[in-house]
Amino acid sequence: MTAEILRIHPLEPEPALVEFVARSLDSGNVVALPTDTFYGLAVDPVNLAAVDRIYDIKNRARHKPLSLLIADVAQAYGLARSCDQAFDRLAERFWPGPLTIIVKAGSRLPLRVTANTGNVALRVPDAAIARAVIARLGLPITATSANLHGFPECTDAQSVRDQLGDQIPLIVDGGPTARTVATTIVDLTAGGNAWSILREGAIPTHEIALCLQR
Repeated sequence: MTAEILRIHPLEPEPALVEFVARSLDSGNVVALPTDTFYGLAVDPVNLAAVDRIYDIKNRARHKPLSLLIADVAQAYGLARSCDQAFDRLAERFWPGPLTIIVKAGSRLPLRVTANTGNVALRVPDAAIARAVIARLGLPITATSANLHGFPECTDAQSVRDQLGDQIPLIVDGGPTARTVATTIVDLTAGGNAWSILREGAIPTHEIALCLQR
């Protein structure tokens, strides 16, 4: 298998091409596509065979949950058990953008997606292609980086093909990604006013703190 590369306009994704990608995901395929940080591996998160395929491709430990990309803030309310004031503040300030927020998962998500943690990591990417695909699919998509374990993250389609071209059927080429730094990950699962930074990335910790202290 050699991955097909499908060029889609990064700012104005062509509906017919978005439909093609959505159909591929709906068929259970793993698709690489650009986000606003790195290229990611997308699958339908309720298709457990497709989820397993991502773990196999990445040689990723099964105890590590997969983060999900969503089209808008409203979609988060259907995936999380509850969204508190801290969530609302962060989402309003930083989405779409390079912030991943971990919350308690709702009952709609399979436990395998949460790696049996009961938590889910959500993000609205500042990337038109990803959001268009999610909207057309009507579901979130997984967002783990499109690279082999121990290899660098990919910021363009050709780099994805070099690493994974024999393992996935489709790579969406939306040009180089806007950033080369990973997302910041904030954990809100403790509830109340508690929060913690699991990874500082494109958004500095002090900006998170200022947002939550206002």
